[in-house]
Amino acid sequence: MLRTLDARHQRFGLNAPFRIARGVKTAADVVTVTVRQGVIEGRGEGVPYPRYGETIEGALAQIAHASARIEEGASRDELRALLPAGAARNALDCALWDLEARLAGASVAALAGVAPAAAVASAITIAIDTPEAMAAVAARAAHVPLLKVKVDRTDAAMQIAAVRSAAPTPRMIVDPNESWTIAELERWQDLLVEHRVDLLEQPLPAGEDGLLDRFASQIPLCADESLHTSADLDALAGRYQYVNIKLDKTGGLTEALALAEAAKARGFGLMVGCMVCSSLGIAPAMLLAGEAAFVDLDGPLWLAEDRPGGVVDRNGVLVPPEPGFWGGAA
Repeated sequence: MLRTLDARHQRFGLNAPFRIARGVKTAADVVTVTVRQGVIEGRGEGVPYPRYGETIEGALAQIAHASARIEEGASRDELRALLPAGAARNALDCALWDLEARLAGASVAALAGVAPAAAVASAITIAIDTPEAMAAVAARAAHVPLLKVKVDRTDAAMQIAAVRSAAPTPRMIVDPNESWTIAELERWQDLLVEHRVDLLEQPLPAGEDGLLDRFASQIPLCADESLHTSADLDALAGRYQYVNIKLDKTGGLTEALALAEAAKARGFGLMVGCMVCSSLGIAPAMLLAGEAAFVDLDGPLWLAEDRPGGVVDRNGVLVPPEPGFWGGAA
């Protein structure tokens, strides 16, 4: 039976500005894909990311390029040859997973051979602001298991110190989003140790990873912008201890699952992350969370209004979407 495919741009306003070292956003712009076969449909979502040269228009054009093959019945494996890794392929791949599971009367977890999504401690992100404002946010989240602190080059030391003072107990990820130099990374080592930072995410620009060959960090380092697919892993060995898997980088759950296995085989620890997105972008990623030492899937918590039936935060623990939201049978 032939399929029909619909792809469209949707915008979700945020409940507060989301500031990182690269800039600020006030809305989440996503591409939503629906693939129908008869009366059954599967959904997926992708977030085109300007850092990787992606736009909403470009993602929709990529999907349109692949649409005829998808409607003719192309599989997820064939999709990997049709489109490059990125947001467009992610939206299509996750829609096909959802459709496949519903047609089979099974769950995506069962088809993929992984554990069903379960409630998991997920980072609460503190966006860049003045140290005083970040401390105020941290104080309200001081009871959660894990914080993620966005920093830049200008006030990083004060931002980290302010957050830790206001929230003494949570584990902490610090994320400079490629904004530091190797000299700053060296200079702030003692500070990171003093404030009990558990993980430092992508301090240097992607492309400057070679500088880490001569550097022994006192804090475990996690590759984010430097990692997209399994093909990137060899270049990260010996430089990073963890890798951050995001479905919008891998181009979907299919490659993300393969990447997770390849990363573990090479001795990397796993982090699972996300863009600022709706729960439709988070539901597939939650299938990876059980294997990860660090989970950062709070994208929907930044939305003024999420999709109905989506994830719920309970004091820093992310509860999966309602049954039937995504992923076929429970």
